[in-house]
Amino acid sequence: MNPFRLSAALRPLPLGVAAAALLWSSLALASSPVPQRTGDGHAGVIGLQASYLGADHWVGQLPDPDRVILDRAGIAAQNARMRAEDKSIHDLAALPATLSREEVVARIQELSSLPSRTLYDVNGREVGASQLRSLERNLALGKVAATTDVRYGLVVHRAALRTFPTALRVFNSRGDTDIDRFQESALFPGDTVAVLHESADGQWLFVTSERYSAWIEKQHVGLGSRAQVLGYGSSGPYRVVTGATAFTAYTPEEPRVSRLQLDMGVRLPVLAGWPANEPVNGQQAHAGHVLQLPVRNADGSLALVPALLPRSQDTADEYLPLTPRNLLVQSFKFLGERYGWGHSYDARDCSGFVSEIYRSFGVLLPRNTSAQAVSPALDRIAFTADDGKDQRDQAVADLQVGDLVYIPGHVMMAIGKADGRTWLIHDTSGGSWFGADGKRVQAHLNGVSVTPLEPMMASDTASYVDRITNIQRIRPRAHE
Repeated sequence: MNPFRLSAALRPLPLGVAAAALLWSSLALASSPVPQRTGDGHAGVIGLQASYLGADHWVGQLPDPDRVILDRAGIAAQNARMRAEDKSIHDLAALPATLSREEVVARIQELSSLPSRTLYDVNGREVGASQLRSLERNLALGKVAATTDVRYGLVVHRAALRTFPTALRVFNSRGDTDIDRFQESALFPGDTVAVLHESADGQWLFVTSERYSAWIEKQHVGLGSRAQVLGYGSSGPYRVVTGATAFTAYTPEEPRVSRLQLDMGVRLPVLAGWPANEPVNGQQAHAGHVLQLPVRNADGSLALVPALLPRSQDTADEYLPLTPRNLLVQSFKFLGERYGWGHSYDARDCSGFVSEIYRSFGVLLPRNTSAQAVSPALDRIAFTADDGKDQRDQAVADLQVGDLVYIPGHVMMAIGKADGRTWLIHDTSGGSWFGADGKRVQAHLNGVSVTPLEPMMASDTASYVDRITNIQRIRPRAHE
């Protein structure tokens, strides 16, 4: 997401970067009156009890936690609908072989428009006009040919997606260096990209992935033929990362695949026929899975090499069944992870958090909250300023485990009901509520947290419930 294109009201708290799909569970969350002023709970979070910080507590409330919400065929149908109906999703296989200059320039300018407000670097210095002009020159728009042949590549290392072809980190104010306004998102090993342009300094590529278009460092992409790239991982067997992260084995023999971070939901092909007694990068393979991973050669070309994924890592041989239990278990694997705007800090933001959860089931979601919240491919309940308290309270009462709740720039996932409140898990940079003294408490949560919905305040006068813009869920369609 480009934060410069959002109004202040819609600018994400966590990056409107990621995901939207509401997964229908068998447990509806009942409604009851909630006082707006209460004392502190566990660790200073309003109403929180220590037992709420585990998935088992919430699973125990479910009458049928292992009910399959969507089976593999249902998820395939949902993903097909997402690709057909949601304009934020890009079908790379459907791209034409060449793009006109106008098309390429338009795609870049849609993202890389110079900011009008003052920004500061990591040392608190104002980013000057000359620096901004340098960024603009590095876009190399004047070098875009009349027609561009689309190239294809695989991402070989977890890599940032940037607003401009630069590693310069910029911020809204001096001393607040958490949210880098040039950070858009991230791609993971094995992700497919279409390459549309190269920066003037030759260090960056402008790419389109399935869910995002932005700048990526050239060193993180191996370029191959269209058939080689699009065919990668098209058949199994596979390993799917089901932990928050997993890491390949350390190997000095092949540093390109040594201790490589793989995030939840990444699915990679396995070399099932690898001889049992043949070492993989200096290590016998009996205690691991032999993955086939993409690497970048010195000339920028793509190669596929074996790598070991230790069996101790949290992975599965296929996407997990989409059940209420698994939704809760997967979400709590991120509990306490630091908030990372646009997938900064090798972590994720609010929409990245829900995206990775659902990716572990094979469910495709848009990247940003702004796209997730209004996706026509999901089961959307929309709210406007004309919707009153009764309508909003009823929607909260009807929330089900796995439902995604959107306020401007933020997404939260419903996990259950306790003490007359609806509870959520979400990756948030902050939060507030009224304390027992009637004053609003400003909490610097700054990570994946468990909080109640009803007492949460967006301002002194507006609650989160007042600010709900959309509720999304995934469930079977009546005609399927």
